[in-house]
Amino acid sequence: MAKRDYSLLGTNGRHAVRIGLAAADWYHTDVSRADMKALMKRRDGPAIRDSIIYYGSMVLLAGIGIALWPSWWSLPFWIAYSVLYSSGADSRWHEAGHGTAFRTGWMNTVVYHIGCFMLLRNPTLWRWSHARHHTDTIIVGRDPEIVTMRPPVIFKAVLLFTGLHQYEGFVAMFRHAAKGLNDEEKDYVPESEWSKATAVARIWVLVFALTLAAALWAGSILPFMAVGVGPAILGSWHFVLTGLLQHTGMADNVIDHRLNTRTVYLNPISRFIYWNMNYHVEHHMFPMVPYHALPKLHEMIKHDLPEPNSGFIEGMGEVVSALRRQLTDPEYRIEKKLPETARPYRMDLHDIALDLPAA
Repeated sequence: MAKRDYSLLGTNGRHAVRIGLAAADWYHTDVSRADMKALMKRRDGPAIRDSIIYYGSMVLLAGIGIALWPSWWSLPFWIAYSVLYSSGADSRWHEAGHGTAFRTGWMNTVVYHIGCFMLLRNPTLWRWSHARHHTDTIIVGRDPEIVTMRPPVIFKAVLLFTGLHQYEGFVAMFRHAAKGLNDEEKDYVPESEWSKATAVARIWVLVFALTLAAALWAGSILPFMAVGVGPAILGSWHFVLTGLLQHTGMADNVIDHRLNTRTVYLNPISRFIYWNMNYHVEHHMFPMVPYHALPKLHEMIKHDLPEPNSGFIEGMGEVVSALRRQLTDPEYRIEKKLPETARPYRMDLHDIALDLPAA
């Protein structure tokens, strides 16, 4: 295969559209209509309960951190707060964005916008970006949410643990506020939504200007320990670990989520923070199943899925090994063994996608 062009306006994207790889018919494990209807039932209760615990814990941890400031004894509380801030916001942005976390629409909207601000993900752009991610998951030139390219840039992957995503979010925020969307963003966001993205960015710039003013007035970085920089630096590690486990090292240009997505068994605390998104194959197959029903969905379809990784250590070991292989062999991919009860992988269009014609 020629060097991959990840631009949404580039050669690979156009090729994916030509061969029918974009917006393709994806593989799904068979689930009865009755079972799927029960799984997709939306409820307010679980998300209200979890939100009270989540936001209440953040308030408590930040309060202790402020009370102990500037003593080093405050650091463990700021680290715990920052993990909830970064990684918890990612999963809540995600589920509320799908509209499945709560049954009540406005609750999803509120949690979605809070999560977007905490991660500096423009709510208008990311709603459409994530829709494209589900339509064309890890399709080169189509999916705007591919984290690690081939060959991978290891230095960038390492920088993610230091909060690089927040730095990129800051840059994008100022760009959207001053100039609006770029051409790639306009490729997946309808024109009617462009002004909304700019308006939100300008509001965020104002919020951070007020935060900076508070820090200067107080002569302390404490305001930024609660918003923006502090959480990004201290809490991104959990957010990045869960993010890398989703798709890194798996196949691209396929239409079977068992090939390009990874499910990992995680500890209860990480599952709470991550809102069960560790059941990621299941989520991509059936994105309208609420987070609280994903463990049940997993039990129903695991006969058709590869064996999940058993925790962060095993999962990240697989990720690191794959990234090392892809440095010299960009075509390397992890292909997990299916159980005897599973239907074969769908490799339709994969070879055609690799056979990229001359531009």
